[in-house]
Amino acid sequence: MKSSVGTFCLFSIVIVLISCSEKEPRFRTGPDSVEMLPSDHMYAQRAYPNGIDQKAIDAAWEQRRAILKSGEGKSQGVWQQEGPLNIGGRITDIAISPVDDNTFFIGCAVGGVFRTTDRGESWTPVFDTAGRPSIGDVTIAPSDPDRVYVGTGEANGSGTSGAFFGDGVWRSDDGGDTWQEAGLPDSQHIGRLVVHPTDPDKVFAATTGLLYGTSPTRGLYRTADGGANWEQVLFVTDSTACIDVVMDPVNTDIIYASTWERRRRPWGRVYGGVTSRVYRSADGGDTWQQLTNGLPEDDTQTGRIGLAISATDPNVVYASYTTNAITNVYAGLYRSNDGGENWTLAEYDDISDVNSSFGWYFGNIRVNPHDINDIYVLGQKLYRTQNNAVTWTQDNQMHVDFHAMEWSAQDPNMVLCGTDGGLYISENNGVTWEHFENLPITQFYQIEVDESWPGELYGGTQDNNTLRTLSGELDDYEAILGGDGFHVNVDPEDNSYVYAEYQWGNLFRSDNNAISMDYAIDDIDQADRTNWNTPVILSTYDPSVVYYGSNRLWRSDDRALSWSVISPDLTQGQHPSGSGSYGTLTTLAASSQNQDVIYTGSDDGMVHVTFNGGGDWEMISADLPDRYVTGLAIHPDDDQVAYVTFSGFRNTDYTPHVFKTINGGQSWMDISGNLPNIPVNDILLQAEPSRLYVATDMGVWFSEDDGLSWSILGENLPPTIMSHLQLHEMTNTLYIGTFGRSIYSFDLAQIDAIGLEESESTQEVLLYPNPTAEQITIRSDQHLQESYVIRDIQGKAVKSGILNGPNNEIGIHDLADGSYTMHIGEGLEMQIKRFTVIKN
Repeated sequence: MKSSVGTFCLFSIVIVLISCSEKEPRFRTGPDSVEMLPSDHMYAQRAYPNGIDQKAIDAAWEQRRAILKSGEGKSQGVWQQEGPLNIGGRITDIAISPVDDNTFFIGCAVGGVFRTTDRGESWTPVFDTAGRPSIGDVTIAPSDPDRVYVGTGEANGSGTSGAFFGDGVWRSDDGGDTWQEAGLPDSQHIGRLVVHPTDPDKVFAATTGLLYGTSPTRGLYRTADGGANWEQVLFVTDSTACIDVVMDPVNTDIIYASTWERRRRPWGRVYGGVTSRVYRSADGGDTWQQLTNGLPEDDTQTGRIGLAISATDPNVVYASYTTNAITNVYAGLYRSNDGGENWTLAEYDDISDVNSSFGWYFGNIRVNPHDINDIYVLGQKLYRTQNNAVTWTQDNQMHVDFHAMEWSAQDPNMVLCGTDGGLYISENNGVTWEHFENLPITQFYQIEVDESWPGELYGGTQDNNTLRTLSGELDDYEAILGGDGFHVNVDPEDNSYVYAEYQWGNLFRSDNNAISMDYAIDDIDQADRTNWNTPVILSTYDPSVVYYGSNRLWRSDDRALSWSVISPDLTQGQHPSGSGSYGTLTTLAASSQNQDVIYTGSDDGMVHVTFNGGGDWEMISADLPDRYVTGLAIHPDDDQVAYVTFSGFRNTDYTPHVFKTINGGQSWMDISGNLPNIPVNDILLQAEPSRLYVATDMGVWFSEDDGLSWSILGENLPPTIMSHLQLHEMTNTLYIGTFGRSIYSFDLAQIDAIGLEESESTQEVLLYPNPTAEQITIRSDQHLQESYVIRDIQGKAVKSGILNGPNNEIGIHDLADGSYTMHIGEGLEMQIKRFTVIKN
């Protein structure tokens, strides 16, 4: 079930990077020398060019829930978990039952909530049909072990958490079996929930509000009725989050809260200010006093502050400070022995490196509830004192990046710890730790399947390296390259050649099946701009040819030993600070029948094509949305036929995310059909049988009619981000890498044999003539009484009305030449038909 392998991930990073190359790997900075933040790529992908609209997210989630509830609009068949189970992913919080040490919950960054009732021998995802999968906090009421609260929306300040919002507080009254909404739907991200020790209906919630922007929903909230009603009891400014809250377990009228001034943008961050402070209430939250005596002065630029109170002596309170508005470097541990009246600097020098250079990602401090002298500071590293801060030791047994820790209420030797590398347990109060090897919570950016041996699965992950299994087992994945892993490619004809990269396009190659990896981009211009997730593909015509996308396209004819540039800048160029775009390529597609044909897409909405191997390039995106391009696919039998997908979560109105061209990009058709208004992250074309598959932020969808209609594929995918699709043709198996729940596979024979479940209520309609010039007729064999909307290729509504009867004639003389979609009806029964206007 578990084994002591906590040092594996960190150790493997060091070994791989040292052995790979003596070259200094590149690290990219953004436009105008403003630091581009690592995981902001996840936010920028969905926000470019005008931000993310929360209403659009809410509407898409409601549409998804309606489809799943109705059973219509999805295929039968089930997805199979492919692991890894032994790697883990980011744990944001832990809750142990106050009466049963075998029962505990974990909250995951973008993977929902898991519960065990057998001390981690097995796990059940219990939140998949409830709220959003991004989790900030999980708390069990001390007086009622069946009352569980979940605060959605990770509050650790990363670009990932900014891209994936929460939807408030959820409550379970039966130990996590069922859930109900419990308020604060606009809180966005919740840092901490505290439940009264004897009244499970009394809860405080520290909310951080919108990460990329300001919001009046920031602050501390209180409920006395289990979440039916909330009152904002502490508010500082619309730029100031409430990040932590603790309650005196003896005198429950005494509450401590810490605030955090933070403003993040795709091009930079200010993660500190003069409103980052510690407050205390002595009347249950009615009034508040800022605590100052011995703490940093009011004019100090302070960052994130963590709080802890001793359960054995509630007069002892700790505050862990960071400073510096950009990095939040560690600024000391403060202690009060008199309930916050006076503070002293308890420690600084011995643990000054605890947060590395990004303290905003951490900020927690924990005091052993059974021992007042036993204190942990959680950061990029983990430091512990067992003699009341006289001396400190660093614990190196676990994966780095510490976010959660909780002791058993009954057994002082049982402790759980959550990191970016998963969950750990100690049965001897932190002397040794064991890693749980059975949690499918890894965050994948890209995946790969060895064509010659489908048991070999690969993938690039957030903070857990580039991984692979050589056996197809779920629990034996290991690292082949360190850092955050991204694109990984295995030569389909000779799998001794493996290519993998870490952030900013640092590409490595192997000619011995990844036993060793060598730095592979010496020839690529260091001045080129590269994305955090830099696209690298092998030619399907000749896999010895490798393509690498910076802001230009590079080609290698000798398996990445040497490179030549074959394009000019294929983006809109270097963007000014604040644009939300880096000006880099994000996706590539190469023809399987002619190696001179290549399509490219960029993070600033540009799509280009060459039909002569890079001698000439044509920009073909003038009529496409100005959004982050996420995927490209070329038809294997016709290079003129191609598909492109876009991200974006902006408008509540219909917005196309999938397009098709039949003439090499001279014109495009919207084939988004009935897809919800959700980011599409990847597209895969299966030629025989003819199907399209798309990976979205809300599941995998497929179409058997070239995009006129889409259905959810399979029954049991978790509601997290679907990152990357791979098809293993020999076994007719589709694989999906998820950002938060590891890898799944789907045997496509399930839909070949079963087919789609069709709605009996659907009335099929026809459009004619098509193409047309002045008028189009909508015909049905039944009486129609539905609304209709005609949209242009950009998704803009250009005409609407009501249909009445079996035949309806609509004048379109005022429409320009081009492709349009007719949307008839609403909701699940909406039908979408394409037609073309040609007047000359």
